[in-house]
Amino acid sequence: MALTTRRRALTTLGAALAGAVTLPAARASAENARGPRPLWHAHAHNDYEHPRPLLDALDHRFGSVEADIHLVGDRLLVAHDPVDLDPKRTLESLYLDPLAARVEANRGSVYRGWRGPLRLLVDIKTEGSSTYLELDRHLKRYRHLFTTYAHGRVHPGPVTAVISGDGAARAPMEAQTVRRAFYDGRLTDLGTLAPASFVPLISDNWTLNFTWRGDGPFPEAERRKLRGIVDTAHAHGQRVRFWATPDTAGPARDALWGELLAAGVDLLNTDDLAGLEAFLDAHERP
Repeated sequence: MALTTRRRALTTLGAALAGAVTLPAARASAENARGPRPLWHAHAHNDYEHPRPLLDALDHRFGSVEADIHLVGDRLLVAHDPVDLDPKRTLESLYLDPLAARVEANRGSVYRGWRGPLRLLVDIKTEGSSTYLELDRHLKRYRHLFTTYAHGRVHPGPVTAVISGDGAARAPMEAQTVRRAFYDGRLTDLGTLAPASFVPLISDNWTLNFTWRGDGPFPEAERRKLRGIVDTAHAHGQRVRFWATPDTAGPARDALWGELLAAGVDLLNTDDLAGLEAFLDAHERP
């Protein structure tokens, strides 16, 4: 697609995503108004499995979305398992182009009037090194969209890409002096020499580190452990996320989400967009 044609397509798509094409002229000034408050603690796990990937999460004001990618030739296809691969469901079509269009329509931000950034967690499902190098080439085409690390400094952008999955991606990322993505660490990265400029996020499996699933009281030893993890990460400028937390609606899930918020965990993981939105609206301070 020629550059001019691509820009026109992004502009049209951006207007639709921002709702500009449906606003009557008398409401034109609303374009400059601040939109609804984003839920920066909300992470859409396996976001691409929703009926409208990315767009459903944005409608529910999520601050973080997750896309699994497979390298097929020079294309990055989005799916959890190889059997679900569809050549039309690319990282560009589902995430990069819509985000670029929305940021253009909203004058530099994903959420109008809120600086962000939105976190795009990219989970690599094929061999890490080769998949990351192709991903890096894709991200360069959207150079004004992403937070960038360049020669020791981080330059914030509307979207921050964080790479998870196959650990083989780590070496080529560490070797770069300029990159448009960051690395998703594990609890083993806590307190190490890995700086937040490379590992801004610490993620791990809840069930491998805690026995509590939200039923009954939270064991005090586990509460101290959780808060120690968060305190250590925050002291190093890193954020914390756990996956495999209970995600069935009910008191147990609410209890666990409440403890995560109280401990300062930065991202709550869910497939239930409406459920987490309602919980955070009831429990977060505006």
